[in-house]
Amino acid sequence: SPSSRRRWFLICSVAVVIAGVALAYIGFKQFGDPEVSGQAVGHEVLGSDAVEVRYTVNRKNSDAPVACIVRGRALDGSEVGRREVLIPPGAVQVGAQTTVYTSRPPVIGEVFGCTTSVPAYLKPDK
Repeated sequence: SPSSRRRWFLICSVAVVIAGVALAYIGFKQFGDPEVSGQAVGHEVLGSDAVEVRYTVNRKNSDAPVACIVRGRALDGSEVGRREVLIPPGAVQVGAQTTVYTSRPPVIGEVFGCTTSVPAYLKPDK
């Protein structure tokens, strides 16, 4: 009957709207404005076993420490060195640099990622 079809149309329309809002929320939480981000701004190959990486860390909460993974990569794209770095509480935007020692000659240094979940072994002694 026409009233039954109209009811099913309204139920399906409401379900599609709810699913769309839920998908948008999940997408924003996953890919939206992150709590912390790191970006390489430069690198210098120091030799066949090291690369110095300069990077910037942006965070929403300046009172929280941040852990960043900085890595060196070889010509074929493989990771040849990695270092975890603690960025202590401070400014919202922090410039830093670190040396990554590598197992093969590096061609680039980059920031793999940053997080506010700092491992216990990176926390400074009190």
